[in-house]
Amino acid sequence: QVQLVESGGGLVQAGDSLRLSCAASGRTFWLYVMAWFRQGPGQEREFVTAITSSGGNTRYADSVKGRFTISRDGAKNTVYLQMNSLKPEDTAVYYCAAAPSSKGLIVRDFAYDYWGQGTQVTVSS
Repeated sequence: QVQLVESGGGLVQAGDSLRLSCAASGRTFWLYVMAWFRQGPGQEREFVTAITSSGGNTRYADSVKGRFTISRDGAKNTVYLQMNSLKPEDTAVYYCAAAPSSKGLIVRDFAYDYWGQGTQVTVSS
């Protein structure tokens, strides 16, 4: 069992940066692929980025490539999402998710077994 708690969301202006954190409970954090998804107003949840259990490989949605960076700290059982050059279209609730490492860097949300409660990110123009 893994419990995930996101933090770091807020209201920022276009062009600003924000860093989200996702703290995971449990001693098996290192076994999981970790990902960030987001759901904007009136939109379906979409994949943002994922990182392998070792942290050696990452995958990004085209819409955030070059602006967002995912990382993880095994000692702190935490995964981060550094978001730079934020745009109004990045406004969404951001969710942290965990999947068994055997799934790889999968973009489909149904592959992820554990989810956080979400943190709101609002980018004003």
